[in-house]
Amino acid sequence: MFGFGGSSNDRIAITFDNEDARPKKKLSNNAVAHPVFANIEPVTGVVEIRVPQGKRLEHQGIKIEVIGQARRPRLLLIDAYPFDFSNAEKPYESYNGLNVRLRYFIRVTVTRGYPSGNLVKEQDFVVQRDGSVRGFVVPPRRRDARARHRRSTPPRPRRRVAQPAPEVNNTIKMEVGIEECLHIEFEYDKTKYHLNDIIIGKVYFLLVRIKIKHMELAIIRREAAGSGPQMYNDSETITKFEVMDGAPVRGECIPIRLFLSNFVRARRVRLVFCFFCHGLIIAQNLTPTYRNINNKFNVRYYLNLVLVDQEERRYFKQQEITLYRAAE
Repeated sequence: MFGFGGSSNDRIAITFDNEDARPKKKLSNNAVAHPVFANIEPVTGVVEIRVPQGKRLEHQGIKIEVIGQARRPRLLLIDAYPFDFSNAEKPYESYNGLNVRLRYFIRVTVTRGYPSGNLVKEQDFVVQRDGSVRGFVVPPRRRDARARHRRSTPPRPRRRVAQPAPEVNNTIKMEVGIEECLHIEFEYDKTKYHLNDIIIGKVYFLLVRIKIKHMELAIIRREAAGSGPQMYNDSETITKFEVMDGAPVRGECIPIRLFLSNFVRARRVRLVFCFFCHGLIIAQNLTPTYRNINNKFNVRYYLNLVLVDQEERRYFKQQEITLYRAAE
């Protein structure tokens, strides 16, 4: 039995069909961009195993998970093994949060005997419920898998696999305040928004007897993972900006207009609404609301309206909203 140096990354290559033409996505600021597949789309591609010139690789099987396994007694130079997981379930979107990571990947295992050890290679891909992700026709099998890999595959029409718009989407209207000091009424146009939607609202000052310095609006993501004593709850601010600077007067109405599409991908943006212009903090990726994903975790979003007086006291009111991914 002969062995040779180098890592699994050098010897095993995983390539998805039409990978160059497929959209790619990062799940966090520092993550590597991976190809995106719709949740009903087959995951197909080619695995190549490279053996240095003049050497051979003894093995006891090659396994491409989730469902595939190929066995041959010996590999010489490069052998390619097509994979096709058309029936593999992908019910949830990929997610990378504070305490939870929902990950999809292809794992290739070349089983070898002692003492060489197995070769293992993993390649991530992103799953999202997005009508903009195109499906591809899987070509017929060919004898030469490498030739199949080189051949470009014609795309088929887009398939709308996004979440449907909610049938009921009520407005949010609440009155809050401090007795004899402050009384405000805030209103948002609905409770459920798609990721490219616009949050439109108003804040009415019905009574103002304290010196307000400014008012700000934030989107907060609250992540809950685990259960019972092992439950973890963490919150992070997706974005925060100032909607009013200076003291309001009784009867004043402050409009709110927030474009959610600015926060689908992490980047620094500037928001202009009405006659205000304010710089935003660096936003984190905005995702749909996740409820009881595989009985493991929940992700919820809240609009947090905050008033700050001249003594730096803060008065706030949170309201939960639902985010979903709609077809483009």
